[in-house]
Amino acid sequence: MMVFPGGGYAVLAIDLEGTEVCDWLSSRGITCVLVKYRVPGTGPWMDDACNCRRIPETPMALQDAQRAIGLLRQRAASLGVDPHKIGVVGFSAGGHIVAGVSNTAARTYARVDAADDLSSVPDFAMALYPGHLWANADDPDHAPPGDLTLASDIHVSAQTPPTFIVMAEDDRIDGVRMALAYYVALRAVAAPVEMHLYAHGGHAFGLRRTNQPITEWPDLAERWMRGIGVLPAR
Repeated sequence: MMVFPGGGYAVLAIDLEGTEVCDWLSSRGITCVLVKYRVPGTGPWMDDACNCRRIPETPMALQDAQRAIGLLRQRAASLGVDPHKIGVVGFSAGGHIVAGVSNTAARTYARVDAADDLSSVPDFAMALYPGHLWANADDPDHAPPGDLTLASDIHVSAQTPPTFIVMAEDDRIDGVRMALAYYVALRAVAAPVEMHLYAHGGHAFGLRRTNQPITEWPDLAERWMRGIGVLPAR
């Protein structure tokens, strides 16, 4: 599984949403690849100067994700991993990368070598408190009531890989409509998706234990992975 930390496309939360995640995955017998993608400004990001969202002309973070998946598939035999069971998990901005790489079949950069002839779409995906997925996030006060329009850079289809989403309703950084917009869009095209919403948890809860129910999400994720067949059934 490839891990994409968050950080608002400004920095990388390399421990909270990176190495700690790999520790959990490795303890479950899952090979973990922690992706150090390029920042800043390599995906949608908030510009404090104008208090507005900027969209880069070149999606370098998505390019890095596609390249990483292609390289992993190319080297799967030497690394002892199944090239047909490559998953991605992303947090916050990393959740946006997960949505992007799950729904972008064509490479977003010029071919480099044979690794780019292999699919860069993961076999399954997990998005934790994802950001940048609701189209009207820049102006929520003027959005129609109940609006859950998906961001225009994400194009879902029935071929979107099985997806697991976790979000807290009291997330004040990205807001619950980020996850809801993606979930509703996936349901509309009959793509396999499972979502868990919790009343409390805020943003950037990662895997660090708390006394709130949301802290049990890794157990749900593990059962989900067993259910879709990427981990052996117990």
